[in-house]
Amino acid sequence: MKIIAVGMNYAAHNKELNPSLLKPREPVIFTKPDSAVQSNGRPFFIPDFARQFDYETEIVVRICRLGKHIDQRFAHRYYDAATVGIDFTARDLQTKLREQGLPWDLCKGFDNSAMIGQFVSINEIPSIQDLHFHLDIDGKTVQTGWTGDMIFTIDSIIAYVSRFFTLKMGDLIFTGTPAGVGPVAEGMLLQGYIEDRRVLEFKVK
Repeated sequence: MKIIAVGMNYAAHNKELNPSLLKPREPVIFTKPDSAVQSNGRPFFIPDFARQFDYETEIVVRICRLGKHIDQRFAHRYYDAATVGIDFTARDLQTKLREQGLPWDLCKGFDNSAMIGQFVSINEIPSIQDLHFHLDIDGKTVQTGWTGDMIFTIDSIIAYVSRFFTLKMGDLIFTGTPAGVGPVAEGMLLQGYIEDRRVLEFKVK
């Protein structure tokens, strides 16, 4: 199982990180190792190698069949479920790596940096590109998103990445975060929702 993630897929988020960022011409892709996965309900333990760890709330889709060079018209056949996930980012470390022109592996792919909620069947979702999702911290909504705001749709992402990676059953695709990211602190309770359905809940320790 591998994790493929998309960066800079919501214009408002790009602006909050850097007002000069423009819409990318192609999806910005990075990967996380399978050791990054942390299942719903288990806590996120704050590591000691950076000062600030930010939540980035995303829709995650689960690949359900083998695929390579997938045509965008047929991409919807290759995932069977979706959930809310958190792409944890060591933000101060990411800034340092960017300044040095280095890859993001250390700030994005560390252990337990990919929190995933309970998956919902695609059959229970009216439209993958018309989903509202949000994150609550200690009962207060801190980040909201709508998949209709994506720069690159989920089907186009699958078509794109399948040119480079063979997609296999169980692979996860983190589809990008909207504006509103922020740091976590010990003791916080995070809850993620697809529409009004809670699919993710865990504490920070």
